[in-house]
Amino acid sequence: MENYVGKRLDGRYEIQEIIGVGGMAVVYKAYDNIDDRIVAVKILKEEFLQNEEFRRRFKNESKAIAVLSHPNIVKVYDVSFGDRLQYIVMEYVEGITLKEYIEQQKVINWKEAVHFVTQILRALQHAHDKGIVHRDIKPQNIMLLQNGNIKVTDFGIARFSRSETRTMTESAIGSVHYISPEQARGEITDDKADLYSVGVVLYEMLTGQLPFQSDSAVSVAIMQLQSDPKSPRELNDQIPVGLEQITMKAMQKDVRDRYQSAAEMLLDLDEFKRNPDIKFDYACFVDNEPTKFIEDTGKVRPVVPPDPKDSYEEEASSRKKTLPILIGIVAGLAVVGIIIGILFGTGVLGGGRVKIPKLVDLDYYNDIAPQLDSKYKDYNIVVSEETITDSTKAPNTVAEQSPAYVEGKTMRKNGKIVVKLVSSDGEIEIPDVRGSTFEEAKQKLVSKGFNVSSNPMPAYDSELEAGQVIQTIPSAGTKAVAGTTIYIQVNTGKDTNSVEMPDLEVGKNTLEVAKMMLESLGLELDTNNIKYEDSEYPKDTIIAQDFKAGVMIPKKTKIGVTLSNGSGEAKKYTIRLDNMPNVKNTEATVRAYLDGTEKVYDQTVLLNGSPVSIDVTGSGSGRKFTVTLDGDTIYECTFDFTTGTKTNDKYSYENFKVSVPSVRGLTQAAAEEELKAYGFKVNVKTKTSLNTPSGQVFLQDPSDGRTAGYGSTVTITVSSGGFIGGDTTNSNENSAG
Repeated sequence: MENYVGKRLDGRYEIQEIIGVGGMAVVYKAYDNIDDRIVAVKILKEEFLQNEEFRRRFKNESKAIAVLSHPNIVKVYDVSFGDRLQYIVMEYVEGITLKEYIEQQKVINWKEAVHFVTQILRALQHAHDKGIVHRDIKPQNIMLLQNGNIKVTDFGIARFSRSETRTMTESAIGSVHYISPEQARGEITDDKADLYSVGVVLYEMLTGQLPFQSDSAVSVAIMQLQSDPKSPRELNDQIPVGLEQITMKAMQKDVRDRYQSAAEMLLDLDEFKRNPDIKFDYACFVDNEPTKFIEDTGKVRPVVPPDPKDSYEEEASSRKKTLPILIGIVAGLAVVGIIIGILFGTGVLGGGRVKIPKLVDLDYYNDIAPQLDSKYKDYNIVVSEETITDSTKAPNTVAEQSPAYVEGKTMRKNGKIVVKLVSSDGEIEIPDVRGSTFEEAKQKLVSKGFNVSSNPMPAYDSELEAGQVIQTIPSAGTKAVAGTTIYIQVNTGKDTNSVEMPDLEVGKNTLEVAKMMLESLGLELDTNNIKYEDSEYPKDTIIAQDFKAGVMIPKKTKIGVTLSNGSGEAKKYTIRLDNMPNVKNTEATVRAYLDGTEKVYDQTVLLNGSPVSIDVTGSGSGRKFTVTLDGDTIYECTFDFTTGTKTNDKYSYENFKVSVPSVRGLTQAAAEEELKAYGFKVNVKTKTSLNTPSGQVFLQDPSDGRTAGYGSTVTITVSSGGFIGGDTTNSNENSAG
């Protein structure tokens, strides 16, 4: 397997390190010098380049990811399918695999497990909507970010469901602990195979165990086909019954008993989240605790292979006896079906049809939910897990409904209507209400989803009339979470008891200075309204004030302020590199990075041995600092901005290449001097040469025009005169400096 670390692909992707090795590809961390970002590059292993099946599967992955765009799926930026190199450039994700997290936690809290599996299902629903089945869902292919978000990765054996759906058993694709029974049998697979795997992942998160375990992969595959797992609550009685039911429904061996789509499973999870005590009316479960399969014996049933001859004869006899009976049953069922269809269509059965109601723009919790048993009793209204961000509408307003409202259009009575609500936890822009009355402003803000203080804050503005709104706190144009309380300043008219709010100078004044400034004007510091927030300013300095500077406010008004807690304070330090290369007439680009992505220095310098000083501004500790020379790492350390110290210093010029100058025809002394000027060590050999004067160089290795590592050795051969064929060697290795 070729190692690409230190190489540059297509003049763009600078490979930094290996971050993962799979069955058919190696994943590298790399720097994209065009888009200035860190990426992940997945390169097909060299031994598979000539294998048409692996090349096809590798292309499948790129095609699969390329059509996907979802926050829970890793992004693809670029692909390359050359004869000698095939790779995919993807989003670089900082985090750990869900498998690593399960191994750390042993058992994951059910609320956290639901949070994770919801994101996995959203990603799969997006893929399934595009006609793509992942076919290898397992915790190893799911990345967990520090903020708790999920990224589904590795579509390496994905299939476009509309073109190819069969899993070849001889390929042994996927992890046997997570594959569906139909995959294990080599049958047709579709999106419901992914849902089985999701069920296994959820089972493992909730219990800390895999449903089927054995020393042999073949044994596990047989268990997937024949055995029933222990119910999750037998292993962890803290799991709610409803969540156990969801898990086991996803893991049903018969595809028809399983969830039919990721959206369907998401709806049940949504119902469970709204009521964790819910028990679902699934046909495959009894209604008592602990929840179990009706037919579950807790044992693996032995499989006895039948005699082929007996089976054939029995089957032939059975067909003769049962064929007339089956024909009669089918005919009878057809007649009954036609009658039932007519009765439903005419409304005699099933309640007939009802007009689709218009739900868009209604507040779900105020306008719809209270009337589910009255006005909307003929509909099954379900709230989707997916929300819509819309700053123009109040939170929990219905943004979309399916089926959509069309005047006069009908639907089956008690049919399902799925509604998507405006997000209640997203940030909404505060509207500009300056110049309106207090009541007008309050109404507008409430319609956006904010709370409004019922007490107007008196202030003065010469540009407005008395009673008009001056501003809101927080101010117009900023964003705040729905439910935030907004304060409204109302103009009192000219007032001799009002003073102009001073500028407390963000990032400069301390609390004591601010207090003195306010008291000098007859204002007061509100000691009960002092907040601390992260910022780049020094600790305990003012970073915000309740009133804008310049507005008129009544004397004795209490002023709240926000101070910096200092945790985000940026500090600047200088790092000096004294061991820079000394290479005659050579320039190179020096770049420096914090944590591999944040570029802090980019200069072209003359390599004459002079030191390079780099100013680094940052905060926190444990920050990795890296310096590259023409893309090659020459120095790295770990920096602590809180103390200004660095550890783990490491200089290395092994990968920095220098052009070898021509020294043929020079004297030995002149050749050594020239090579040392380029940073090389010199090894001298002598050899008779009839065509070269004694003492002159007539051979060198490496030859001129080639490159060699800085500080490496160049061997020169010096003529000793005499006849051709005589050979004496005098090895004399010298240092470069």
